[in-house]
Amino acid sequence: MQDLSRRTVLKGAALAAGFPGIVMAQGTTLETKAAKLGFIALTDAAPLFVADEKGFFKKHGMTEVEVLKQSSWGTTRDNLVLGSRSNGIDGAHILTPMPYLLTTGAVTPNNVPVPMAILARLNLGGQGISVANEYKDLKVGLDNKEFGKALLAKRVKTGKAVNAAMTFPGGTHDLWLRYWMAAGGVDPNRDINTIVVPPPQMVANMKVGSMDTFCVCEPWNLQLIHQKIGYTALTTSELWMNHPEKAFAMRADYVQANPNSSKALLKAVMEAQMFCEDPKNRAEVAEICARRRWISAPVEDIVDRIKGDFDYGSGRVVSNSPFQMRYWKDNASYPFQSHDLWFLTENQRWGYLPMNLDTKALIAKVNREDLWRAAAKELGVAAKDIPASTSRGVEKFFDGKVFDPANPKKYLDSLAVKNVKGAAA
Repeated sequence: MQDLSRRTVLKGAALAAGFPGIVMAQGTTLETKAAKLGFIALTDAAPLFVADEKGFFKKHGMTEVEVLKQSSWGTTRDNLVLGSRSNGIDGAHILTPMPYLLTTGAVTPNNVPVPMAILARLNLGGQGISVANEYKDLKVGLDNKEFGKALLAKRVKTGKAVNAAMTFPGGTHDLWLRYWMAAGGVDPNRDINTIVVPPPQMVANMKVGSMDTFCVCEPWNLQLIHQKIGYTALTTSELWMNHPEKAFAMRADYVQANPNSSKALLKAVMEAQMFCEDPKNRAEVAEICARRRWISAPVEDIVDRIKGDFDYGSGRVVSNSPFQMRYWKDNASYPFQSHDLWFLTENQRWGYLPMNLDTKALIAKVNREDLWRAAAKELGVAAKDIPASTSRGVEKFFDGKVFDPANPKKYLDSLAVKNVKGAAA
C-alpha cells in the first residue's frame, strides 16, 4: 500500500465525513459493524470521543459503535466481565494494568479470568497529583519529603487516617501515587490510607476533606484549582517522562470472533489519536471533551492542559510543557510490551499479583501489538513512526531508579518500599 502522510490520512478522514463509497482494504470484510465501548470522563479518552464525533468509526465501516460512559473503573470492569451479550461492553478506554488484572482474574468476581486484548495505548503522560490547599505553604512538588512529614504529623495529632485517593487498585493512578509517595520515604500501605474514588468525584471529595492528596487525569486536577480547593504538585510525566497511561482494550473473545472489525475499530482510534495530537485541533478536542455526553465539565477546566499549558495553582506556570499528554507523538499509540512488563512488575511490588506469575506468557497473550502494526500499515503510517522493537528500552525515573525490561527483578530489588507477596496465587 502506498505510504500516506499523516496529513493525507486526516484529510481522507474529513472527506469521508459523509461516508458514501467507503473503500476498505482488501480482505478486510467486517464480521460485525457493532461494538460497545466504555469510557471514563477523562481527557485521555478523547480519541474515543473524537472517533465518534468526527466519524472515524463510520469511516472504517463500524457504523454501529456505541461509546458508553462508565461511572467508575469498577463499573468498567463489571461491564467487561458481562460483555455486550449480557448487556455489558466489548471494550474500553482503560487503565493499562486492568486488562491484565482481568485476564488473570485478580479483580474479577470469584477470580474467574476474563481474557482481554490490548490493541493500542491511548496516550502518554497527562495525569496529575494534587494536594489540598491545607498544604499550600509547602509548595509540594516532586520532592514530597516535607509533605510526607506533614501527613504523618497530622495522623499523630488527630488520631485519624490521612487519605491518598486513586481510582482503582493496581491501576495507573494507584501506581503513580504509590511510586511518588514511596520515593519520598512514605509507605503507602502503612503510613497513609490509599482509598478508591471515581475520577469525577475527586474534587467533591477533596472539598469535604475526604483526602489530602489524589492522583487522576484531567480535567479534575485543574477543576480543583479553579474551585480553589487545592493545587497540582506534579504532572506524572515528571515522574517518568512520557510514561504509558491508558489503553484501548477489547475482550479477547470479541477480537477472536471479529479480527477485521477489531482492526477497523483500532484504525479509527489511531486516526482519532492523530487528530487529537495536532496542535491546530486541540481547542476543538477540548470543546468535544467538555460536551455533556462525554466529560460534562466547563471547557475552561479542560482547554489549557489539553493545549499543554499548566498553571499548577502554586505560582508555577509552564506553557507548552514538555510533560503534556501525548496522543500520537513519541509513539504514544504503540503498545510496547516492555511497558506492560513494568505495570506487571509494579503490581507484583504492591502485592496485587503473585511473584511466580509468568509475565512473558501473559504479555504475549494480552498484548496485540501485531494488530497495531497491521492497522498502521493499512493506514499508511510512515515506517519511521512504527517502532522497530516491542521494547522502548531502559526506562529512567525521577528518583534515579532504572527499569531494564531484560531484568525486572533487579529493578524490583532496588526499591526500598514494597509489599511483595509470595508465590501463592
